[in-house]
Amino acid sequence: MSRIGKKPVPIPQDVKVHVEGATVRAEGPKGKLAQPVPAGLTAKLEGNQIVISRAGDDRRVRALHGLARALVANMVTGVKEGFEKKLEIVGIGYRAQVQGRAIQLALGYSHPVLFPLPEGITAEIDKQTAITLRGPDKAVLGQTAARLRMLRKPDPYKGKGIKYADEHIRRKVGKKAGAK
Repeated sequence: MSRIGKKPVPIPQDVKVHVEGATVRAEGPKGKLAQPVPAGLTAKLEGNQIVISRAGDDRRVRALHGLARALVANMVTGVKEGFEKKLEIVGIGYRAQVQGRAIQLALGYSHPVLFPLPEGITAEIDKQTAITLRGPDKAVLGQTAARLRMLRKPDPYKGKGIKYADEHIRRKVGKKAGAK
């Protein structure tokens, strides 16, 4: 039995959860989310918690048991508290600013880059070089942060680019002048 999958997901006070067939829906102060439950698994509301159980012992269903429970738990946490990712822009002249539902970035290209934010994701920019992304859906938030980082990946020689705040960039030495 999956150690993660058999743990029930507690439902906080101000979150409403509905199980409709193979879909679990959650509504809270940060928004509304829905998560499909894979075939072979069932979700049930038991009091103030959600229990994910599996019908059989098939290898594929066993593999998805813990995943389904983790996705439902992330959904409940997201609508209650939300998630956030922090990115930093490193480089002279590199900066960002929010323009409505998009982020305008100056990343050393000949033109400014306009990055549209997906629905439900908000951005906050501090000192033109620190970007904080917030949203209830952990998967969409992570994908947005990854796409934003891909606009200018950190350079291993000078460290310039967009990086996660907790990311450490391994630096390379480069050429040595006068080496024989």
